[in-house]
Amino acid sequence: MDSPAAAASPSLVPTPAVPTASAEPGTPGAPPSRLDPRVVQLWRLQRIVRLVFVVLPVAGALATGIATVAPVAVGAVVATVLVAIQLLLALAWPPLEYGAFSYALREQDLLVQSGVLFKRWSAIPFHRIQHVDTRQGPLDRLFGLSRLLVFTAAGVSADGSIPGLGAAEAERLRDELSRRGGDDGV
Repeated sequence: MDSPAAAASPSLVPTPAVPTASAEPGTPGAPPSRLDPRVVQLWRLQRIVRLVFVVLPVAGALATGIATVAPVAVGAVVATVLVAIQLLLALAWPPLEYGAFSYALREQDLLVQSGVLFKRWSAIPFHRIQHVDTRQGPLDRLFGLSRLLVFTAAGVSADGSIPGLGAAEAERLRDELSRRGGDDGV
């Protein structure tokens, strides 16, 4: 036999309105947009390159420095642990970053959410947008991705950044933000 509380609970719990998948990005109620999944591989490659050209030399210098005051094995263990942690982060962290990043064009602003451990939400009102850029480095081009940078009157650096967009999507979003923000020169 059901208790009165169990019978009443379904009516007390509001059902959230779920936006349909067919809603156009940028329309009110549309689900947040995600980055291109290829960005996970790009971020992994960037971290591996950093590991090879920065972390390995630093680990070698650290091991050498430790070996001057302690047994060589201690320096080797410390360097190995440092490299292993960086390699683990290079492989495991990008999917977490990808899952934590989303953006949405709302009626009055661009909302960007990011951060795995520390969540960050940035709302950039369209009327504050001064300039919108797309950028591609050599590795971005290799993966067919672009980074969108949104500038406001607040400073010289980008106030909003959306990495890992497909090149066509980055251009479309750049043009849409320029149109909404009144930026006529891109």
